[in-house]
Amino acid sequence: MTVLLLKTNKQNYIQNGIYLKLYFYNNGGEKLEHKLTQIDESLEGIKCVFLDLDGTIYLGGELITGALEFLNRCDERGIKKYFLSNNSSKGVKEYMKKLADLGISAHKENILLSTHDLLAWLKANDISETYLVGTRGMARMLEEKGISTTSVNPQYVVLGYDTQITYEKLEVASVHLHSGVPLVASHPDMVCPGPNGGLPDVGAYLALFKTTTGVDPQHICGKPNPGMILHKITELGLNANECAMVGDRIYTDLAMAEAAGCHGILVLSGEATLEDLKISPQTPSLVVNSIADLL
Repeated sequence: MTVLLLKTNKQNYIQNGIYLKLYFYNNGGEKLEHKLTQIDESLEGIKCVFLDLDGTIYLGGELITGALEFLNRCDERGIKKYFLSNNSSKGVKEYMKKLADLGISAHKENILLSTHDLLAWLKANDISETYLVGTRGMARMLEEKGISTTSVNPQYVVLGYDTQITYEKLEVASVHLHSGVPLVASHPDMVCPGPNGGLPDVGAYLALFKTTTGVDPQHICGKPNPGMILHKITELGLNANECAMVGDRIYTDLAMAEAAGCHGILVLSGEATLEDLKISPQTPSLVVNSIADLL
């Protein structure tokens, strides 16, 4: 079995097959083992998995090899599945269709989006007038909850992952921001992973608006906010350590798992690499090449 050894000044990551153990060293050079997890690839003791989509279940329009088989194994084991995405370019119905087209059956109650977190934040702050930089699918989700997305006097500019973006949207949003309208974003992701390389996501759009208007968002919704999953864990009557978040992004998926107190499982099939992990403040419970390696 091949063992990959990666060294830094402060820690070693030792990959034995697909499982990583982390070691720290004290000032005297003595090795101190830090046990990452009480779980392994079998997911023994796990009763619920929260699954990222882009880069974890699929990449672009293609299923990641072994993803469907993993989902079937979850069903066989009685492990509850919830699909999470910070990608606010699609509504729930569109996600259900995309998953169905890939051979995955999902109920709307099992799809948790950053847009849901955004809607909760808008409601909590009594916001009904917005100017949205987002897709038609995202606009429908907001409008179904009574939130205007094309207001000429918005309380907030709302920024989502707009794959239908136009210069006119950028212009109107910038004018509002220059006039003092605050900004809220659906999620922080810089890159949307794709089969041919990363694509600009909301974080990249935020950098654009910061450059042109000097405005930072007052709030960013979605992962890594633990509220994305904590309400579901409570609803299911589970302990956080009986749940696992599986995803390809350290700064959203793993950070949320850590904040929620559940297991974080990093897959290397999307954005994050072992090099990223070496400099990350997050420590996953498990690292695997892809979701196919689980169960």
